[in-house]
Amino acid sequence: MNKDGRILIGKVSGCFGVKGWLKIFSYCDPRENITVYKSWIVGNRQFDSIESKKNGKLIVAKLKGIDDKETAQTLLGQSVEIEKQQLSQLNSDQYYWHDLVGLEVTNIEGIKFGKIKSMLETGAHDVIILEGDRERLIPYIIDEPESTTVIKVDLKEQTMLVDWHEDD
Repeated sequence: MNKDGRILIGKVSGCFGVKGWLKIFSYCDPRENITVYKSWIVGNRQFDSIESKKNGKLIVAKLKGIDDKETAQTLLGQSVEIEKQQLSQLNSDQYYWHDLVGLEVTNIEGIKFGKIKSMLETGAHDVIILEGDRERLIPYIIDEPESTTVIKVDLKEQTMLVDWHEDD
């Protein structure tokens, strides 16, 4: 989430055809979830009534007022964001990554590791990137027997408890 309370959900990666359609690189998981949002901020411009769809492996979108390839090209490389209130409500045991950034992380032995700087998606498990006395990478694993690393997340207290040794 940026300082304006917006959530980055993708970027404009190219043009699609000659009528102003754009190729969108989606950061959503799964990628086509980006098509759920009907109001986007591209660069610093608000676009409502977005027409977007999955087209093969691509996500393509038509923004109101972008009606030709030349105009569409002016948006190449721009970020695609939404307002935070557009996000759907999650179950109490689910979190958006932006909710976790900034949490103070402590291990089960009471050692404070620092704050969550960011999250990283990998093939196996997501990874928590901590900023403290040194940078630490901790797998974000919940409810897996024998390998759980995240014990408790408390958004109200802005804390996370992990099962991770100081020297790991």
